[in-house]
Amino acid sequence: MAKKEDKKPWDISNEKVLVQNISEEMRKSFIEYSMSVITSRALPDVRDGLKPVHRRILYAMKTTGLTSGAKFRKSATVVGEVLGKYHPHGDVSVYDSMVNMAQEFSSRYPLVLGQGNFGSLDGDSAAAYRYTEAKMSKLSDELLRDIEKETVLFVPNFDGSIKEPKVLPAAIPNLLLNGCLGIAVGMATNIPPHNLSEVVDATVHLIDNPDATNEDLLEHVKGPDFPLGGVAFNKKDIIHAYSTGRGGVVCRGDAEIIEDKAGKFQIVISSIPYRVNRANLVVKIASLVQEKKIQGIKDLRDESDEETRIVIDIKPGMEPQRVLNYLYKHTELESAFNYNMTGLVDGVPQLLTLRDILSTFISHREEVVKRRTEFDLAKAKARAHILEGLKKALDHIDEVIQIIKKSKDTPEAKLNLIKKFKFTEIQAQAILDMRLQKLAGLERKAIEDELKAVLKYIGELEALLASRKKMLAVISGELAAIKEAYGDARRTKIMARAAGAISDEDLIPEKDTALLLTAGGYVKRTDPAEYRAQRRGGQGVSDLETKEEDAVMHVTIASTKSDLLFFTAEGKVYQIKMYDIPEASKATKGKSINNYISLADTDRVTSVLTVPKEARQLKEAAVVCVTNKGAVKKMMLDQFAHVRRSGIAAMGLDKDEVLLSAHIVNPTDEIMLVSQDGQSIRFKESDVRAMGRTAGGVRGIDLDKADIVIGADVVAKDNFKKAELLILTEHGYGKKSSLEEYKTQNRGGGGIKTLNVTDKTGVVVGAAIVVDDEHDVLTMSKKGQAMRTSLKEIPTLGRATQGVRVMKAKEGDRVASIAII
Repeated sequence: MAKKEDKKPWDISNEKVLVQNISEEMRKSFIEYSMSVITSRALPDVRDGLKPVHRRILYAMKTTGLTSGAKFRKSATVVGEVLGKYHPHGDVSVYDSMVNMAQEFSSRYPLVLGQGNFGSLDGDSAAAYRYTEAKMSKLSDELLRDIEKETVLFVPNFDGSIKEPKVLPAAIPNLLLNGCLGIAVGMATNIPPHNLSEVVDATVHLIDNPDATNEDLLEHVKGPDFPLGGVAFNKKDIIHAYSTGRGGVVCRGDAEIIEDKAGKFQIVISSIPYRVNRANLVVKIASLVQEKKIQGIKDLRDESDEETRIVIDIKPGMEPQRVLNYLYKHTELESAFNYNMTGLVDGVPQLLTLRDILSTFISHREEVVKRRTEFDLAKAKARAHILEGLKKALDHIDEVIQIIKKSKDTPEAKLNLIKKFKFTEIQAQAILDMRLQKLAGLERKAIEDELKAVLKYIGELEALLASRKKMLAVISGELAAIKEAYGDARRTKIMARAAGAISDEDLIPEKDTALLLTAGGYVKRTDPAEYRAQRRGGQGVSDLETKEEDAVMHVTIASTKSDLLFFTAEGKVYQIKMYDIPEASKATKGKSINNYISLADTDRVTSVLTVPKEARQLKEAAVVCVTNKGAVKKMMLDQFAHVRRSGIAAMGLDKDEVLLSAHIVNPTDEIMLVSQDGQSIRFKESDVRAMGRTAGGVRGIDLDKADIVIGADVVAKDNFKKAELLILTEHGYGKKSSLEEYKTQNRGGGGIKTLNVTDKTGVVVGAAIVVDDEHDVLTMSKKGQAMRTSLKEIPTLGRATQGVRVMKAKEGDRVASIAII
């Protein structure tokens, strides 16, 4: 036998050891831990809508006298009471929970009234509990009403020294009123707050109509009602969330577009979605502006105090609703509230519908009212028992007095009374305790009246216990009284349609607008009405603040909703909407085209093609591209239906060849090319076969080595007889010539003369097909002078003439381009 001192530390042969498989132990321990978290921390009980920590806070306040009518006391008092008696966890968990119950932006109906710094919507934390004060709110009294009447089950606290309620009596469906957020092990809950009046109406409706469906109840509960208001969208999503317990409902903050007397716009945000940090939202908007991911914001100010007020100044020419739409899409000003209505029913976590929550609450209230009635009945019967004894004693008062006088002491007197009159011990003691004043006539009648009232009350209580219908009527009445006392108006607006149903394009008014592009890559959009009509021969008005080395290269007039295809010198194409370019006054420079398309450093835009909506719907519509060397290429328009932001190839080019212009063509159209030396050619659209985007073109016109194509246009078959070719030169000379003077040729020829180019006229810089004289021509110089002239002012002359002066360019300036308005 080994000596005791020789025993090794690891020798357990003489000790009791329980052998346990480690996998089984881990599984068992984790399940126990998980269930503890689920039932004792993270998930609320459906009956009172509270997690254990919240329930303990309210009960501790009740027991320490911190009801709604009491004076405020330090929060540290509550925290200490909860920790010492009910909640064996950290003080942070208790205080943070109490703070949340007191925050008006977190709870729709705060259950705690706080005094001091209880945090802010900007994410500021509350002051330490030694600085703040708290007490119960009036609505909390309704959660604890009748708790002293044994209405709920009490269980031992963590050390068994006292008892605490397992659930509160809860006269209101608190789980819906204030909602809940909790993350357990393997499950979570996320329930929004609701309007008290609506929830009460739905509960009463379910009491009166036990077969009511979720959709029936949603006639009363319109949707979530957040503390700070806002907007919730889409009736269909709301119905789905409440009918299944899960689903996403889009919510937005309140934002209003305001226009001042000067015509300047502001976006004023007066509320933000539930649980969104206001300071973080402002920072996010500012970062989007700094990163140039959002256009049109001039200034951003947070003017919030207790009420939210975020002011966003909009740049002139920007559509404020488009800016607001972008904020909805890219910030938490719009966010989805994801329903996960999980709660504890009889200690078991369940995913609940609206009807499930209200049914569970009603069952709980039935049990509470039943236990309360039984408590009151027992108390009333005890009182009636005593009153019956007193009445009987008063009826035989002389004998009673004699028995008491003859007894040597109180116990003997009690025994003699019981023996003589068959009183119970309780009745006999009450008689002995009775004062002589009860012998007065009025006092005697008061006992008789009280006995009648108590007996009547007992009858009512017994009838109530015998009838579920009456019990439900009591519950309905109490709910109606609570609604009368605490009900208020809905704060969150419910919109039937889905959020985002209005697109950016729907917000843009459709009108003609002028797009100007310079050789230096600056672009702007302006109202053509700013250019008043002038007689031909004038100098025009200043339009664009160009740099000395820059010049206006392209002008086009189109609808604000047109697609813009930007074709570049290197044969690529980019696409944006006309309204993506902000409108500016005619005197401003505009913005670099690189703000809107990802243009390579070595490339430049040479042509802008506007694509109206109706053109997209034509299956046979095509795009014809023309190069400066006279090559043409045709591609079907649907090849440009989805153009990436980084651009796509439009045409393969030879060395030193530049893509000059692009036009939409339809079958039977004809194409007109014009060179700077005054040569032109007219040929059929069908002479050019459709090719892929990466292919090169075919010859459209045979040019001299020094000549280049400066313009191209398309004429429809219906306009062959009435169309005219408008020509303008760099020195401002122009004319119209009937299209009938230009015979249709085969493509690839040298063409015919369209203008007699001289030193006086300068080379041709612009050409366009015009159908009637009811339009105007906008002439733009390289230095930004603009002139709008009626086509009636420009005469129709023969092909080989020089034309007349249309615009007198200033010294050192040249005409750059034309556009038909």
